Amino acid sequence: MTVFNQYRGLRREIYILAFGRMVTNLGSMIWPVMTMILSQKIGLTAAQISYYFVGSSIIMLPASILGGKLADRVNKKWMIVVCDCVSIVCFYISAAIPLGMGTILLFVIGGIFQSMEYPSYDALFADLSTTKDRERAYSLEYLGGNLGLVLSPTIAGLLFKDYLWLSFLISGTSIAVSTVLIAVLIKDVTPVEDSGEEASYQEKKDGASVFAILKENPLIILYLLCGTLYSAAYGQYNFIMPLDMAAVHGDAGAVIFGTVSSLNCVTVVLFTPFITKLFVRMRDTGKMLMGRLLVFAGYLVFLLLLGFIPGYYLAMLIFTWGEIFDVLSSGPYVSTRIPASHRGRINALMSVAYTVITGGIDLVVGQLYDRAGSTWTWTLILSVTLLSAAATILLRALDKKAYPKLYRQ
Repeated sequence: MTVFNQYRGLRREIYILAFGRMVTNLGSMIWPVMTMILSQKIGLTAAQISYYFVGSSIIMLPASILGGKLADRVNKKWMIVVCDCVSIVCFYISAAIPLGMGTILLFVIGGIFQSMEYPSYDALFADLSTTKDRERAYSLEYLGGNLGLVLSPTIAGLLFKDYLWLSFLISGTSIAVSTVLIAVLIKDVTPVEDSGEEASYQEKKDGASVFAILKENPLIILYLLCGTLYSAAYGQYNFIMPLDMAAVHGDAGAVIFGTVSSLNCVTVVLFTPFITKLFVRMRDTGKMLMGRLLVFAGYLVFLLLLGFIPGYYLAMLIFTWGEIFDVLSSGPYVSTRIPASHRGRINALMSVAYTVITGGIDLVVGQLYDRAGSTWTWTLILSVTLLSAAATILLRALDKKAYPKLYRQ
């Protein structure tokens, strides 16, 4: 098909990484139902669940920082493999022991090592693609990941009541298969030579600190602000949405949320190639703004149609269009504006910023949901989403002046 021809010509390693991401996500069955595990299986309130998410994120902060440092210093392929091996062990043990807070703790430890490998994974896609090919590389990664996620949330919803242990087992096995693929098939992770004019912003500066790089590129800080606000609002899809569905639909909420999450993945698979191709000339800042406005619209539809099950699927369709636009813009935005020598550390810094701001908003959201209910909570979430869009408008206006070579035809 013509729309898939756009993914031709990338390095072999990118296809393997994208396929590995797909296999891993085939077994991503815990995070989609984690809120329901904590509320219905463990018996936590919304506020307590928010403390869990924030606490987990805080624990993962040092791992993200260390992962970013290592990504710029060691072989990124083996960094991914080693971290994955620890995660696999944690998920297998979680499947073998009775469900309780010990199981959740093991899952968090596995998540810490997944977080630790993220800067290496993201930096590899940038290292192995030229500036002009980078959006296609990230698009392929995103497409592959969601191909794997198409069925896993629905299966997780079906296993939730009586066979939750099997979800942990499948998650560990899928990561194991992906790890073997990456370890055996990826031979060369040497960064590509990019001689294009726009690549001048990515020239290595091995002796510079992260703070020196940020001082030279202050718009990255504004981008971080936009991104953290968006991330905080985006994350509520996996927090407040399932709580609302459980409150309205009871035990059926897990299955409904699983199918809604699967629609998210199906939409990504169906629409990512078309959006990538149709909007290839739109600048990354324009895609970013479009994405955040569509996420706002999706949330608004969900709130207005709460209790009407078909409305959830309409809301998720709109929401996912926004997610696609944002993903296609965010990875390329950072990697084309910072030195290649600092990609791992900048990605880690972004993870830390996202964690701190998202964690703070999660705490407020959890307390607000318990005390004031769904409507006021969604009012806060919608406000944060709009604030992110407003900050993106400012970023868009300043970016052309700061990085003129990226705007030349």
